[in-house]
Order: sequence, then C-alpha cells, then structure tokens
Amino acid sequence: MHKFFNTAGACQPDIHYTVNPLPRLVGIRELIDGRHYFIIHAPRQTGKTTYLYALMHQLNGEGKYTALQVNIQAAASGRDAEHAMQIAAATIYRQATRYLPTSERPPVVNDETTQFGLQGYLSQWASHNPKPLVLFLDEADSLQDELFLALLRQLRSEFEARPTGFPQSIALVGLRDVRDYKIRLRPDRNSLGTGSPFNVKTKSLFMLGFTEAEVNALLDQHTQETGQRFSADVTREIYRLTQGQPWLTNALANQIVSDVLKNDYSQPITLAHVIQAKEELIQRRDTHLDSLIDKLREPSVKRVMTAIMNGDAPSFDDLNEAISYTRDLGLIAPKPPVRFANPIYQEIIPRVLGMGFEEFFPEEVVDPYWYIKQGRLDLEALLVAFQRFYRTHSEVWLDKYDFREVGRQLLLMAFLQRIINSGGRIEREMAAGKGRCDLWIEYGGEQFVIELKLYHDLETRDQGLAQTARYLSRFGLSQGYLILFETRVGKTWEERIYREVVAVEGKTVILMGM
Repeated sequence: MHKFFNTAGACQPDIHYTVNPLPRLVGIRELIDGRHYFIIHAPRQTGKTTYLYALMHQLNGEGKYTALQVNIQAAASGRDAEHAMQIAAATIYRQATRYLPTSERPPVVNDETTQFGLQGYLSQWASHNPKPLVLFLDEADSLQDELFLALLRQLRSEFEARPTGFPQSIALVGLRDVRDYKIRLRPDRNSLGTGSPFNVKTKSLFMLGFTEAEVNALLDQHTQETGQRFSADVTREIYRLTQGQPWLTNALANQIVSDVLKNDYSQPITLAHVIQAKEELIQRRDTHLDSLIDKLREPSVKRVMTAIMNGDAPSFDDLNEAISYTRDLGLIAPKPPVRFANPIYQEIIPRVLGMGFEEFFPEEVVDPYWYIKQGRLDLEALLVAFQRFYRTHSEVWLDKYDFREVGRQLLLMAFLQRIINSGGRIEREMAAGKGRCDLWIEYGGEQFVIELKLYHDLETRDQGLAQTARYLSRFGLSQGYLILFETRVGKTWEERIYREVVAVEGKTVILMGM
C-alpha cells in the first residue's frame, strides 16, 4: 500500500506523506532548556498536533527529558473545575501509558493522587520522576470559563517548584494566545485582568502554514513513492491556491490523486486537474471548510469579512481584537493587508454566503440559453439581465439578509456563478481598504474582468474607472466592466440604472450603474 495525503488528524509518517514538522517553529528547544512556560497557537488543522508528537518523540529519544503530548479536550465536559482537573489528570495518565516507559509514568489516578487537583498530581509526578518533565497540553482552549481559569491557576501555582517539584516546561496549545482568552469568559467576567493566572508564560509562538519549499517537498514524496510527477506549474498553482495551509494542501493533492485520477499513477497531473479538484473540494465542503464557515456570523468575524468583501476600511474601534481573532481562526492572511488567507477561502466564503441567492434565482432569468451562444459567454447580456433583476428584486431580497453590507456584491456574484458553473470559472480578489472587489472570469477560452465598487461620493466614479483600467492591464485585456452600486440616499432607480462606455488609459470600460 502506498502512502497517501492526510486530511484527518495528526500525520502518521508510516502511512502519510509528512513534511518534517520540527523546523516549523524556531526557538522551542531554548524555551524548554530555559524552563519556560509558553504558548503555541495556530488555526485548526495547521499541523500543531503532528508537530507536538514529533517533538515529544525527539525529546524522549534524546533521553534528557520526559516529554508528553496530551489532548485535554475531554476535561471540557467536567461538571465543575474540580471534576475537570480530575479528567485532565486521567487523560495525562492514559497518554503516558501509551508513550512513556513504566519508570517515567505519572501515578495512577485516584482520590489520593488527585486530592490537591491537577497541580498536586503534576507535583507528585515531577517529584518522583527520574527526568525533568516537559508537558504539551493540546486543545487547552477547549476549556471555557471557570474550567479554563482553573487550569491556568493550577499550572501557575507550582511554577517556582520546577523542575524537581513541577514540570520544567509546559506549553499550552490551541487556537489562541492566552491574552485573547478574555473573549471566552462570561460577560460578568470579561477579562483575565492584570493578574492573569498564567502570567508566567514567556512567549507565544504562532505556527504558520507550509512554505512553498515544504509544499514541494510534500508533493515530491508522492512522486518518489509512485513515480507520478507534480510538474513545476502544478506545484506552483497548488501553493498559490492554498498558500501553504497544511490541510488544504493535503486535501487538494489527495483530491487530484484519489478522486480526479482514481489513483491511476500512470496519468500525468495537469493544471486542469488542479482546477477540477479545487472546484470539487469547494463544492464538497469538508469538515475543515464547514468549521470555518460556521464562524462567519460571529460579530467580530463578520466585521472583518465584510470589510474585505466591500474593500472598505471598517470602523477602527476594537478592530485589533477582531483582526487578531479572525487571523487566529486562519480565515485571513497572517500578515497585512487584511485579506482572505488563500484563494480557496476567497472563493468559498462568498459562494457560501451567496448560496441562498444562487438557489432561488428564477430559472428563466439564469437559464444559460440566453447568455451562452456557440460556447461563448455574452457577458454584456448577462449584466443587463442582472440590472433588470436588481432593480425589481434587490430591495426585497437584501432587506433581511444578514450580510446586507456586502449583499449587493454577493447577489451579483451568485447571479454570475449560476451561469459560469456551466463551463467556466470565476476568481475573486478582495482586501480590506482596497476600495473594490475584482472578478476575473474565464469561459470558453475567453477572459473577462469586472470591478465592483460601492458608489459613496463623486470621486468613486473616477477612481473606479482608473482602477478598472489598471486591472485590465494586468491581464492584457482591452475591455472590461465597472459596476457601481449606488449607496447615496435619495437616488431614484432612473438615476441608478445606466450604462456608459468610457475610454480610460487606452482601455474601454463599460460602466454600469445599479
């Protein structure tokens, strides 16, 4: 049996293609040797658990420390703080029996060994263990409210006793940095305050996705195993679409090999296979993608998503926290500008938000028969039809829409998607503060560009025309479309619906008002 690309749980190198995870975080050994407590945080399915297992095995193999990775999510089911800490201790014991020799295991969990809570249990273990303890507590942020505070306080309480009376080094591992956990507490306890129960932590480490070199190394393992080659163009496109997000990288590669090509290793992998796999992945919406989408309506996430899709700068009050939270979820890129983390998220999120629109367009309005002639897309006819639909239905459709601030753009994108699904593709470019949303459409070998912009003031028109001309130049096209959605109060539909042809910087821009 050949190895395969992993899309569920931690990687197991004997069956999964696995990039060496240890170089992905710098400075860990210095933190452990220096007896520090620290944080490792990253979005879900970024490879944290794979990293922790690799580090645990390396440390134990060297013989200097007793290291253990433990997922303490089960403690979140505790009836109260005392019960939760007992569950955490029992989980530590079970994990130790799997990975540690008898001489280095913690005491059996019972009423006597846990009478002083998790802190007493860890203290007993450290006091009797032949080596200093290093403990990685995975899914620490799955505990909430008092359970989470209890964990922090018990880990903090014996800090001065390390390394002989308490673990030498402890890492809390999860989605967020401890400083951000205040958003998880009840409204009447909305801050950890200046006396944080985990103020002994030295550093917070954020795990980034794969580099392009690591993506190439991962894909190359498949080539070495099977002889099936990912060409340089294909690997570049996989990296561009995923931006190295580990789950997406593995899922896209697995979709190509297992689903598109049916594990026929004699077939060469082409860019067309990548595009097909990406579309199938988006439509299938695996658990990873659904878990992200579930977050979209949280107020802080919605605020950032709206700013990206509108292209506008949001209200800056408390914006840092909203950006930090959305970044920790992995929805936006780790560095400015504020934008979707990768092109796949950039495509699936607007499509999911506009799915209701797409499902309920009247068939006679979105029948490809009217817009596709002899395999060619009549984009002009499509946009004129949308103008008519928008004038008649937009106010009713958008009135109760949760993402009303970007509903206009999502409505048009959903309208286009219904037609383009029949044989083309759309790619979107969005970023907060960009002032616009750009669409690139490919159909029947032809390319089209559309720029969407909210009409706020008199400068909007000239800015949009210049921006569209520059966007056309990027693709070497001579003609494109600028859609201006009217936001000014008091404008009649007769003033809002129009069409102009404007020459700008040697380009022809068809300007359509909505």
